[in-house]
Amino acid sequence: MDSFRGHSTNRLVPVSSMEDTQDSDKSAAPPLEDDETSVYNGYRLPPIDIRNIVDAPPTPALSFSPNRDKILFLKRRALPPLSELARPEKKLAGIRIDGNCNTRSRMSFYTGIGIHKLMEDDTLGPEIEVFGFPDGAKINFISWSRDGRHLSFTIRFDLEDNTSSKLSLWVADVETGQARPLFTTSEIYVNAIFDNFVWIDESTLVVCTIPLSRGEPPKKPLIPSGPKIQSNEDKNVVQVRTYQDLLKDEYDADLFDYYATTQLLWVKLDGTTKAIGPPAIYTSINPSPDNKYLIVTSIHRPYSFIVPCGRFPKKVEVWTSDGKFVREICDLPLAENIPIAFNSVRKGMRSINWRSDKPSSLYWAETQDGGDAKVDVSPRDIIYTQSAEPKLGEEPEVLHKLDLRFGGISWGDDSLALVYESWYKTRRTRTWVISPADRGEGARILFDRSSEDVYSDPGSPMLRRTLLGTYVLANIKKQDGSTYLLLNGDGATPEGNVPFLDLLNINTSEKERIWESDKEKYYQSVSALMSDQCDGDLELNKLKILFSKESKTENPQFFLQSWPDQRITQITNFPHPYPQLSNLQKEMIRYKRKDGVQLTATLYLPPGYDAAKDGPLPTLVWSYPGEFKSKDAASQVRGSPNEFAGIGPTSPLLWLVRGFAILSGPTIPIIGEGDEEANDRYVEQLVASAEAAVDEVVRRGVTHPNKIAIGGHSYGAFMTANLLAHAPHLFCCGIARSGAYNRTLTPFGFQNEERTLWETTKTYIEMSPFMLANKIKKPILLVHGEEDNNSGTLTMQSERFFNALKGHGSLCRLVLLPYESHGYNSRESIMHLLFETDRWLDKFCVNSPDSTTDPKSCGEMEKAAGEDKFVLVGKGGSSNPEEDSEHDSFYSMPRSSL
Repeated sequence: MDSFRGHSTNRLVPVSSMEDTQDSDKSAAPPLEDDETSVYNGYRLPPIDIRNIVDAPPTPALSFSPNRDKILFLKRRALPPLSELARPEKKLAGIRIDGNCNTRSRMSFYTGIGIHKLMEDDTLGPEIEVFGFPDGAKINFISWSRDGRHLSFTIRFDLEDNTSSKLSLWVADVETGQARPLFTTSEIYVNAIFDNFVWIDESTLVVCTIPLSRGEPPKKPLIPSGPKIQSNEDKNVVQVRTYQDLLKDEYDADLFDYYATTQLLWVKLDGTTKAIGPPAIYTSINPSPDNKYLIVTSIHRPYSFIVPCGRFPKKVEVWTSDGKFVREICDLPLAENIPIAFNSVRKGMRSINWRSDKPSSLYWAETQDGGDAKVDVSPRDIIYTQSAEPKLGEEPEVLHKLDLRFGGISWGDDSLALVYESWYKTRRTRTWVISPADRGEGARILFDRSSEDVYSDPGSPMLRRTLLGTYVLANIKKQDGSTYLLLNGDGATPEGNVPFLDLLNINTSEKERIWESDKEKYYQSVSALMSDQCDGDLELNKLKILFSKESKTENPQFFLQSWPDQRITQITNFPHPYPQLSNLQKEMIRYKRKDGVQLTATLYLPPGYDAAKDGPLPTLVWSYPGEFKSKDAASQVRGSPNEFAGIGPTSPLLWLVRGFAILSGPTIPIIGEGDEEANDRYVEQLVASAEAAVDEVVRRGVTHPNKIAIGGHSYGAFMTANLLAHAPHLFCCGIARSGAYNRTLTPFGFQNEERTLWETTKTYIEMSPFMLANKIKKPILLVHGEEDNNSGTLTMQSERFFNALKGHGSLCRLVLLPYESHGYNSRESIMHLLFETDRWLDKFCVNSPDSTTDPKSCGEMEKAAGEDKFVLVGKGGSSNPEEDSEHDSFYSMPRSSL
């Protein structure tokens, strides 16, 4: 096992040459201890065995044609260079904009499109490569025409000054692969700040474009017109979370108008073009199933300086598909005062959409509690329906009334629809069966359960595609003429997930299982229904599904299965993404917390490891707490022991190649039963869960009790700091990425805590590891994106926590990654992150003393190890603007997505 434990680091090459040398390692740098001063300068590279996994080419994404007769293989590149993140961007109204290409900043993209025909025997035909666009094109927003004969997509290019060109719209013939620009002039560009384009029919699109009359961006005044003033003289109660990138002044508001304003164009495939509607900030264009109407949504002034653009005044209108105004559905005012309680929503109409089973019928929900979840009222939501062009005096009709919060509808036909409602506080979720033609009369509950109870989850109904291009409930018909819904479920069990397909008799609620995943070696899950090319009921004997199949060591592949003979055909053969770990060892382990709660975790061991021969290993524990309302639900097993071990660019599983045991995702349930809030006993339950996990891996003999590191991202980083403060006897060091450590900086709620700082001051203080900086004596590595735009994890959280630790002589290190946001994207940043992590684990975990150290003497041990305080600083950009809560976002290896 010596090969597992040997740690070395590699010197950084110049950033400009990183891409050229990533595959050539050819001489190891001196050991870390011989070159300690260099860890304070520049970007570094992790060991070659880690780099090889991170730089492996990603698996293509898949997309199926509307007729299910063709498959796109969408090709992707590996990690982007830091230069792309360093491009200038505008931070406006909660979003980040690349002003050069007029899109959201730092969009990912595809590098190529391959088209495969699905042959009659379910095998794939030869690949047809989409061609006709220049080399180096970055492809986005790929969309099928409704008849499946054409593809539309945008293209942009990198320019010599490290900027990007604007987006041009292209179309490709699916049979030949020939692509061409849609517009005959090169002066028309897509505005993709919000929506981009949508197919109206098989030959017509509505496209969001940059107005041709738009001039230069507004210039910032040298002298402001006056002070920045906000006022609450009306004494309104306005509580908001810590949103970032908000408008700061009128100049910002003008910039937002400039970049977000769109001119809609109606375009035919032959190049015929006409402008429809006035220029405005259109956020979505939604065509009716019969192609006759559009739901057009826009936002307008007055703007806000305290909430993002999703809460700006919103207007929803109905137009004809060629751009003629029909009517206004609603014009909602600015929504600054949505309560912070979960299930609180905006006042007025919401979820406005087309019925997928009708040519052009609208539906929407309206609150009866003013949007405030704390108001006790019945009903809480009412669902309405109305035609696109109602007759004079025709009022909306009530479709259904709900006592919980409306969560959506699955449409079938006039006799059947499923309506969903839920309530976070109680975790209750209900599914109603209604007859739309009867306007809710005779509605009955189909499922009424706890959303936490995964064992009782019946699955979700599968949908089929209609000839109008919409999706409705799939009715499966047997030979005797009886019809059933088709439920696709995860199949959670005490032994792990076993996905399934069930036929459900909607009248009797009886079920019949027609497909189930293998339980012994493989994990299989249904991805799509492939036999839905015609309207009406689907015959069971002609059923065809697409499913994925994987095992602990075999990466996911896709298969087709056809009834009645259950014939199975493999359609993909993706290579193993990291063959050096193809024989890793994986086990889902179970153990109990001292209060009796059943816990689970996934234990990974390096290939070839034998506990009896090799002895205990240094171990990295990586986790993320979750909140529950019941011990029974918290004890349930989630996930499958047979799933493939996906390893992404920042995954803790990378350290398997460094000889570590990895305890991934040990459950850390924070439970608040009855009227008790989960966070009232956060620390107690956090420590008890960690103790149980550590005891179990030590008992198994795979983990050295004094060489256990703890780590996590976002709320997992918060967990890490708390464990080093409250349970220093369990861990030798910690790694905390993009966390929030002082809860007084998020006073109006955080994560799943909806009480304010002033309602539960004690909880906020006790949960904040910042307040216990003087107690943290174990080495902690803090990493944060310098441009974190997540609502709960401002970069200064790590900066202030580091200063607090440093002020008490704690052994700590702070690494700020320039231009990175809540998740890390660029190759330079990710490689440096991995270098820092590997160095930290080598220094304070692998080389941690073998003997048990009295916690009281931890300070002396860490002084001997030496203080280590370092900041890699810079200026820069952002990441995903949609991230708005502290969810675990370390990379996991994406399966081929559909």
